[in-house]
Amino acid sequence: MTTEDVVTTEAVDSLRGTDDPRLRELLTALIRHLHAFTRETRLTRQEWETAIAFLTETGQTCTDTRQEFILLSDVLGLSMLVETVNGHSDPGSTESTVLGPFHMTESPVRELGADIDLAGTGEPCVVSGVVRAADGTPLPGAVLDVWQADPNGFYDVQQPDVQPPGNGRGLFTADDEGRFWFRTCVPSEYPIPTDGPVGALLKATGRHPYRPAHIHFIVSAAGHAPVTTHIFVAGGAYLDSDAVFAVKKGLVKDFTPTDDPALAGEYGVPNPFRHARFDLVLERS
Repeated sequence: MTTEDVVTTEAVDSLRGTDDPRLRELLTALIRHLHAFTRETRLTRQEWETAIAFLTETGQTCTDTRQEFILLSDVLGLSMLVETVNGHSDPGSTESTVLGPFHMTESPVRELGADIDLAGTGEPCVVSGVVRAADGTPLPGAVLDVWQADPNGFYDVQQPDVQPPGNGRGLFTADDEGRFWFRTCVPSEYPIPTDGPVGALLKATGRHPYRPAHIHFIVSAAGHAPVTTHIFVAGGAYLDSDAVFAVKKGLVKDFTPTDDPALAGEYGVPNPFRHARFDLVLERS
């Protein structure tokens, strides 16, 4: 006789021939948790069909420049949980946070000090810092992949007919002392895309779609574990209610108003401007 428990047991037993032990472990846990969820909630056929349709639409919404499944993972808190579970062991290293759905194209290689605000529409800003090892040693040649939305809250891939290709993106190499700096505009808060199934889910659950203002970083250096992180604008909106749960206090930095003509001339920005300092610490791999 087929019972609820028998179905689970048979599904798990079907994995006995899986050669990869980690794959077998993951699928076994997935089956057990999904089946437990179904029994706990007494999932109806109609609800199951609705869920299948939702996941189907999520996949169909994905394109070369839009990743709706990552967006779904983000708003369910799964992306941030994965980052937390896999967090670096060294408490002094830079905290990681979500990749987000818009790291969909290669950032153009740029010289230190280059301006990634190709449209020139935002408030001028300089971001600078040093990449170091956990013991404080600078990491010369560290690579920093940077991307951000424009002042209206859109990434270049969202507006290919409006923004220049590569707007808001840059791939930088730190100097011999691990230093980096680049010009950009002050980022703004923005809503994640709401014209797809994830947006419908947020609406159905009464949640807002906004992310606080931030700039994305992926930082890597030889012999060290890379980190995917953000710098958030201190004092901005939604820091306490990020739609994807990605804010960490240590990543919130001042974008300080700076009135210094000599420094502005050194960086190649109009005066006054904003200056954000963001030092990064990588742990050994």
